[in-house]
Amino acid sequence: MYLCPLIEIVLSMKKIIKELTKAEEQVMQILWKLEKAFVKDIVEQFEEPKPAYNTVSTIIRILEKKEFVSYKSYGNTYEYFPLISKDEYSKQYLGNFIKNYFENSYHQLVSFFAHDKDVSVKELEEMKIMVDEIIKKKNYD
Repeated sequence: MYLCPLIEIVLSMKKIIKELTKAEEQVMQILWKLEKAFVKDIVEQFEEPKPAYNTVSTIIRILEKKEFVSYKSYGNTYEYFPLISKDEYSKQYLGNFIKNYFENSYHQLVSFFAHDKDVSVKELEEMKIMVDEIIKKKNYD
């Protein structure tokens, strides 16, 4: 099937990011914070009880296969760094969450939280102020 060249370029540029398991996400949160690290540095960042070095090393290799991290080698030692930013992952993860749980509707998402009894009036007012500021900014852009 023929697609216009511009559409083909856009489709090839759009990277599909896989979702992370809980363990992978924990390691990525640390790596995003540190920006680059050796496995021992990542292990040190965990709270007690810390996972085994080999466990973290295995998770890092899985993240490498998923193209979330890469490394720079220093002999037999590897310094790992993220290939995908936290912001990039968060946007896709939240987009998938809204699609799967709120029928791809931000309105339904906001309505869900607005009707939640755990959300205080103060928090709702703060959200309203934030939304008003975003609307103002978008109107001036």
